[in-house]
Amino acid sequence: MTSYSFPENFLWGGAIAANQAEGAFLEGGKGLSNVDLLPSGEKRISIMKGNVPSLSPVDGEYYPSHEAIGFYHRYKEDIALFAEIGFKALRISIAWARIFPNGNDETPNEAGLQYYDELFDELLRHGIQPVVTIAHFDVPVHLIEKYGSWRNRKLVDFFETYAKAIFTRYKDKVKYWMTFNEINMLLHLPFLGAGLVFKEGENKEQIQYQAAHHQLVASALAVKAGHEIIPDAKIGCMLAAAMTYPYTCNPDDVMKAMERDRESFFFIDVQSRGKYPGYAKRFFKDHDLNIAMEENDEELLKNHTVDYIGFSYYSSRCISTDPEVLSKMTSGNVFSSVSNPYVKKSEWGWTIDPKGLRITANQLYDRYQKPLFIVENGLGAIDELEGDQVNDDYRIDYLQHHVKEIAESIQDGVEILGYTSWGPIDIVSASSGEMKKRYGYIYVDKDNGGNGSLKRIKKKSFYWYKELIAANGANLAIRE
Repeated sequence: MTSYSFPENFLWGGAIAANQAEGAFLEGGKGLSNVDLLPSGEKRISIMKGNVPSLSPVDGEYYPSHEAIGFYHRYKEDIALFAEIGFKALRISIAWARIFPNGNDETPNEAGLQYYDELFDELLRHGIQPVVTIAHFDVPVHLIEKYGSWRNRKLVDFFETYAKAIFTRYKDKVKYWMTFNEINMLLHLPFLGAGLVFKEGENKEQIQYQAAHHQLVASALAVKAGHEIIPDAKIGCMLAAAMTYPYTCNPDDVMKAMERDRESFFFIDVQSRGKYPGYAKRFFKDHDLNIAMEENDEELLKNHTVDYIGFSYYSSRCISTDPEVLSKMTSGNVFSSVSNPYVKKSEWGWTIDPKGLRITANQLYDRYQKPLFIVENGLGAIDELEGDQVNDDYRIDYLQHHVKEIAESIQDGVEILGYTSWGPIDIVSASSGEMKKRYGYIYVDKDNGGNGSLKRIKKKSFYWYKELIAANGANLAIRE
């Protein structure tokens, strides 16, 4: 048996996103967002990739974000449960269209500002620090219709205005911020990540990397504004992270794995190091991509880097250059991967690799030498409600092995600010739109079709996490 320790000020908590939890999709003056156009079912992934049939809801489709789990109206009840667990932090996102319904309104929507005022007050009343993502897969639809979303430079200005508005409003309540959630998802699910819609014959790669540049500049401007308006704030970035293993020690596999990692590192290299890396410039040249930049963009990126690296980690990845091996790619995850024979898989085909979290944390810290914040990690599983109890020992097992590797990372010398596990309460799955893919410590009575009472029920993992936080991880002893 081994005992583990965490820093005294370690931020234990959980993470949710506005579009997966709030519901009330047009209440309080909120405008329509890209995520409000994602139905459940087979069409969802295709739309997230940019094949968007309509920029308004289609009759007969079920859109999970429209009600989600009703957090908008039930946040006091849910925050009380989080406080009972002992949360030190809750990562949430602000819905851009709740503050600026069209994205480019002259003045912000007071009802939206007031809602988050009350939400942050409730968190602080319970001693829970808000950790706020400015854009979590969230673009007002009006900006998509009128400007083509992030392919258009004008969104940089609209985003800066939005960021300044919320920094100014919440400067005394929020000290931890992140600019874009999983910014690298823009390359994989461009409508979800950046509101991008493609027409036949367009050079998608050119549009995606141009949009990426606009988001990177917008992020730098948000960091600049955040530091000016809230001098003691910490403004971070956020990466969908995971180590890519080479399938073999064949140098071609190793090179391929490095290239796969760099697809994601590119975004954080710019946000944390302040400049485009050489490998990205070569990639643009080799692929005939011409990224339009304004005169002071490079200076902005250089002078306004992030304070910390936020990242999600669910599963590691694996890649090969062998065509036969590549024919057996795993399904289920946005990031395609060769099946790794050394790790288990979840019900959705995601690898379960706790040690990969330690490897990824070390990899990021070695690369950037900035504090890390693990802002998403968890197990999506089908939970069976037995009376008023869910015995989710499989989730406890997953989480405690991952938290153990966080403790090992800290012993390695990695500076980690906190751990906000994904989905402390069951919410709508981003990738599938399902409710049956549950992550929470708290069960929500709702099914994939939107039926249910929304009643909240504590799972077995609720009590496990409560004990873990109360002991600040000192009770995390695992017999291997």
